[in-house]
Amino acid sequence: GLSATSDQAQAMAALIRRLLTDRFGQGGAASVPVLYGGSVNSDNVAELAAQPDIDGALVGGASLNVDQFADIVRITARVRTSS
Repeated sequence: GLSATSDQAQAMAALIRRLLTDRFGQGGAASVPVLYGGSVNSDNVAELAAQPDIDGALVGGASLNVDQFADIVRITARVRTSS
């Protein structure tokens, strides 16, 4: 019932990225998007999107509410264009 913190999600994404690099090299690893699939909502998506090894999110229940999903998309776009 607990969600990962953005630091925990980043640590796991970094591990996945390292494993991909070991297996497929830098270019191969860079071509594979690493997505966070935990509880994503408009309150935590900015911190998650700002992590260097998290390329996107799999949005679950929040995608069923159009306003919340639109907020998630807007926040993610703002974070990605500002970095």
